[in-house]
Amino acid sequence: MTAASVFFVTCVTGIGALLVGLVTVMLPVVAGDVGLEDDLLLWPASIYALICGCALLLSGSVADVIGVRTMYLLGCFLQSVFTMACGLPQDGLQLILFRALAGIAISFCLPSSVGIITNTFPPGKRRNVAFAAMGGGQPIGFSIGLTVGGFSADGIGWEWGFHMAAIFNTIIFVVAWWGMPKNIGKPAPVTWDRFLHHIDWVGAIIASASLGMMSYVFVVLTGRTSSIKDSSTIALLVTSICLIPAFVFWVGRQERIKKPALILNSFWRNRVFTTICLNVFMTWGTFNAIENLLTFYFQEVQHLSASRSSLLFLATPISGAITNIFMGAIVHRVRADALVLASTVLSCAWPALMAVAESGCSYSASPFPGLLLIPVAADALFTVANLLITSVLDSRTQGLAGGVFNTVAQVGKSVGLATSAVIASSAAADGAQGEDQAMSLLEGYRAAFWYCLALNAVTVAVSIWGLRRIGRVGVKRD
Repeated sequence: MTAASVFFVTCVTGIGALLVGLVTVMLPVVAGDVGLEDDLLLWPASIYALICGCALLLSGSVADVIGVRTMYLLGCFLQSVFTMACGLPQDGLQLILFRALAGIAISFCLPSSVGIITNTFPPGKRRNVAFAAMGGGQPIGFSIGLTVGGFSADGIGWEWGFHMAAIFNTIIFVVAWWGMPKNIGKPAPVTWDRFLHHIDWVGAIIASASLGMMSYVFVVLTGRTSSIKDSSTIALLVTSICLIPAFVFWVGRQERIKKPALILNSFWRNRVFTTICLNVFMTWGTFNAIENLLTFYFQEVQHLSASRSSLLFLATPISGAITNIFMGAIVHRVRADALVLASTVLSCAWPALMAVAESGCSYSASPFPGLLLIPVAADALFTVANLLITSVLDSRTQGLAGGVFNTVAQVGKSVGLATSAVIASSAAADGAQGEDQAMSLLEGYRAAFWYCLALNAVTVAVSIWGLRRIGRVGVKRD
């Protein structure tokens, strides 16, 4: 039972990462084929994380009521359907729509996966290894996505990249339906009363609306920075900001009258919990930004093919897999603050290397060491953050625990990609052509790399302040 549980949660994180790898390397080719306009260029990549982040808290709460197994299987099935659809669009808007629906599907799976682990393994070494394996599915899936995406784009067609991913996802769904133990995290019998009154629907709507509008604004700014002056953009941004205190007031009220609250305000008074969420937000934001920026750097500045670019990226998943294996082995032996601090300091090196790289630099000079260092902080933080968050939240709300972690990570991805793209487009000169255009793009990417370095430096400072003396995590309780 335990091995099957680890296998299934590893597969679902791997599938999510596989799709990210596909889109990362195929995006320049796909954009040209489906006629994506410049202001929508990054939407197929960012909309997936945006919609997923908006739906995760609600998905986690629903999983705690109907059961993590049911939620996992439903999300896995829908992911197959919408991933297949991503290979059938007639235009760019259809592709964006299918990617958005796939983001909803994966939001069903991610918090359920955390719930499956915490309901299968007691605190201790085996749970640590399970979370590390879950994190290890990401670099493996990403590498497969890069390889399949690169050679599909240059060979049989990028559509087949999505089709092959959907076929693999369907196989996992069938195997999980048959092989996943039916008693994992089995809740009390589901009734309409529990479904309606044991979930904080109002809090979920407020939080999702705020996150959605704010992320949407950032994505819009990615394609056209001047849109910040548009009345619609201003209205959405102001509304999303105003909804934050409204959410705080609502969940505070729910907590006072002892009714279900999406996430208790008291959690944010926990210094460690707040710090780890901030770290996840910034670290995964820079991680996602650099993946997409490097795709355009390789294909638009160095003029490499999609398949060649995918091979260059393989250093990242290899490094990520090694990091996850290492973390699973030592996380219960070493202080968590030391692990997070060391990994974030080490990850400051990769944006610095890329920020000073020349357009014709050799792969070994800057991109290769940078690609090796990219996943270190993100993958180390994945294991530590999941262990910390699941230890803070009540054992009966492990779906919500998974929703909290993944919401912070997915929204961080969306915001990180959008803000770095805004900086890159703003720093690049307008209207340059030929070699001048490549140099203009390079200047924009350099500015974005410096921005990522600044975010990593802030993460180091936050870690020093917020995670001091927290000791080891993932230690078996007596």
